Formats: sequence, C-alpha cells, structure tokens
Amino acid sequence: MRALESWARSPAGEQPGRYRTDIFIRPGFEFKLTDAVLTNFHLPRSTLIVMVSAFAGSELVRRAYQEAIEKRYRFYSFGDAMLLL
Repeated sequence: MRALESWARSPAGEQPGRYRTDIFIRPGFEFKLTDAVLTNFHLPRSTLIVMVSAFAGSELVRRAYQEAIEKRYRFYSFGDAMLLL
C-alpha cells in the first residue's frame, strides 16, 4: 500500500521506474490509488494496524478484530485474512 500510494504521488506520474517512500499511512491519510486491501490480522498497536485503520476506519477495524477474537481466528503472519473494500 505504501509503495502504491507513493507511486501515485510521484512527480513522474504514471511512469515506470524506481521509487522510494517515506510516507506513514495513518487515519486522515488521503488515498489516491488504493481501493481495496487484502491483509492478515495484525498485532494491536502496530504500524500495520494503524495503516489498516486509516483505510477502513478505526471503528470498523475494532469490530472486525472483536469478531475475530470471539471466533478464535488466527493472528500473525500465518493466520486468517480479511478483505477490505
């Protein structure tokens, strides 16, 4: 997501090439390109959950995590995943 959003903001526009990013995606971030996210369940208070919350909204992410906990979904890298649209 960071790579796509950095590319969308690059001065080169839609040109292929190498890009660097220093963006930190947090609530309030204005997405220019990303319109869906497929991700696993991340640890609380991690930068990854902050990024997911920026995309889907903090309340929706809280509800999704509550359901995941109640249904005993697996967290971390080899756990269950969610599709956010």
